[in-house]
Amino acid sequence: MAKLRGAIAAAVTPLRDRGSSLDTESVAPLVRFLVDGGLDGVLVCGTTGEGVLLSVEERRRAAELFLAARPEGFRIAVHAGAQNTADTVELAAHARDHGADAVAVIAPPYFPLDDDELFEHFRAAAHASDPMPFYVYEFVGRSGYAIPVTVIERLRDAVGNLAGLKVSDTPFDAVKPYLLEGLDVFIGSEPVVLEGLEAGAVGAVSGLATAWPEVVAQLVRDRSEASHARVVALRDALTKLPFHATLKQVLVDRGVLACADIRPPLRGLTEEDRRRLAAW
Repeated sequence: MAKLRGAIAAAVTPLRDRGSSLDTESVAPLVRFLVDGGLDGVLVCGTTGEGVLLSVEERRRAAELFLAARPEGFRIAVHAGAQNTADTVELAAHARDHGADAVAVIAPPYFPLDDDELFEHFRAAAHASDPMPFYVYEFVGRSGYAIPVTVIERLRDAVGNLAGLKVSDTPFDAVKPYLLEGLDVFIGSEPVVLEGLEAGAVGAVSGLATAWPEVVAQLVRDRSEASHARVVALRDALTKLPFHATLKQVLVDRGVLACADIRPPLRGLTEEDRRRLAAW
């Protein structure tokens, strides 16, 4: 089981027609841009990829497009997390059958699931992914609740392909409990990456990396205070702008995407946002 390592982009999903359809022509240029930026792979249809706003069919198609554009040695992980177990299992099995390198699944939002419900949900997704590496995606800010560490420990004992976790919680004290023996951890919040790597995390899965791959790749490889300061400055600047639309606009400006469309109810940039971005 070849596990993920290093700097991974949480990739945007290229859209067009005011966000109503996939921009299939922009996926390959995006993958080339991320490879040239020094990254080790991508996570498709995660939080940055607007995955939960896309239909199951759109998510299957997006995964296929990223996989078709994959050069040798570049890893493609597919986020299969969905509101219900059936869709999650379908997306995980699709990723497995189409040659993805890994599957990640977030705890379903809205309902605060108990330990047994979460365990069964993740176990079903892991079995659908087998023999691919399976990663639990922990993010309180999106699920609305934390996955108990005891659930992860049960999964580790019950699921042979559980490789690790992506943990996007902050501050670092919220990440520490998930640094469990035998499981790899990827940090999702860029300002926490340096601290996480020093504590034993194996890499980062970063939304910033989809627009600034060279910055995140350097942080993961160099582990320097200067690289850390750069990602903190980027994150601080983006707090004043809509995240998805800003990343896509930067990619348009860098000649990667054809347009910066996003899926409603997420909003695009206002004129004031554009002025702020241009000045920054």
